[in-house]
Amino acid sequence: AMASRDADVMTIVGDALTAGRTQLAFHPIMTADAEPRIAFHEGLIRLLDEDGRIIPAAHFMPLIEETGLGRQLDCVTLGLAMQKLRSTPDLRLSVNLSARSIGDGEWRRVLDRGLLDRGHPADRLIFEISETSAMMLHENVMRFMYEMQPKGIGFALDGFGAGLTAFRHLKEFLFDFVKIDKGFVRGIDRDPDNQVLAEALITVAHQFEMFAVADGVETEAEATFLRGIGVDCLQGYHFGVPSFTL
Repeated sequence: AMASRDADVMTIVGDALTAGRTQLAFHPIMTADAEPRIAFHEGLIRLLDEDGRIIPAAHFMPLIEETGLGRQLDCVTLGLAMQKLRSTPDLRLSVNLSARSIGDGEWRRVLDRGLLDRGHPADRLIFEISETSAMMLHENVMRFMYEMQPKGIGFALDGFGAGLTAFRHLKEFLFDFVKIDKGFVRGIDRDPDNQVLAEALITVAHQFEMFAVADGVETEAEATFLRGIGVDCLQGYHFGVPSFTL
């Protein structure tokens, strides 16, 4: 039953991509100042079923990451992001990228079109690569970063601390931001273990001249504690839910 349900999910995802039932939802990442401003937005891909309902990403992301559908999803996400950056000149946008897509010809064509655009949308683009994805194909990721950094593209390490980053690799990558995994942020105002771990991760990030973003901030108490230990940016439902409008 499990396998047939997975196959159904793959079919639904494939249909949504083919029919173009895709949209970006935008989630703000706030500066950790006394007067928070929006540092950038994360563009989260949303797939809609035939009735226009959102297909929960948790249902399909783990299944498709390693497949051709995963590459197709990254192509669509990047295409939508470039479109939005083009039409919104002061927008900075991050999108998720699987390290597997870096070597994909179609995905590279979408990227190259964006890089050639006269409006320079790529200058305001940030790729978020998960820790596990980056470590698995670290040579590909590093090569890609060295190629893209001169073009103005930024990079964020997603899920920092959760996937056991080899810290010695960290300085070879060119990440501008690390996003501290939600697991270390939850209830940080009253969880001494999370306090120590988050503080250590922020220290490591700053040592390597990267900004530290706390992901999954849900309460003012968490936000206040994180500001106190020197986090640079905050993201989470405390600052609003992802929205189709900016």
